[in-house]
Amino acid sequence: MSDPYAVVDGTAMAVFETYIKTTPERLWEAITDPEMRAKYSFGVATQSDWKEGSQYTSGVPGVIDIATGENLEVDPPRRLVQTFTALWSDEVKAAGTSRVTWEIQSVADDSCRLTVVHDQLPERANGELYGGWMMILSGLKTLLETGEDLTTPGSLRYSGASQ
Repeated sequence: MSDPYAVVDGTAMAVFETYIKTTPERLWEAITDPEMRAKYSFGVATQSDWKEGSQYTSGVPGVIDIATGENLEVDPPRRLVQTFTALWSDEVKAAGTSRVTWEIQSVADDSCRLTVVHDQLPERANGELYGGWMMILSGLKTLLETGEDLTTPGSLRYSGASQ
């Protein structure tokens, strides 16, 4: 796989794309349902009312806060645009606020193309800010296609942390 990270006009971005055998509605649910999200996102649940202008928080309750931000655009089941402020370390906090865009496109009747763009990153962004996306998206794909969890280094990091 090629490096998803690029710098354009002094602003960094990382772009990820995958195809998933599911419907746009089921994919949207997996992105916005805290329990489903925790299954493929290192045990991290994301809480929000998923309305434009509302806030969200991501973390493992009682263990670690991962991120916070605002839902800038909410268009189920097609597009979700959020600000992203990482909280898990002083190094990533120093990067400030970036943006994550989830775009869902139907492919025929049984599949979707999911594109995740993490942009507005600083030019020399800490790789931790965008380095976990492939594990998260692989876990999402596995969950939706098989109903099973995918073991990744990220999932092992917080496994059992919220129990």
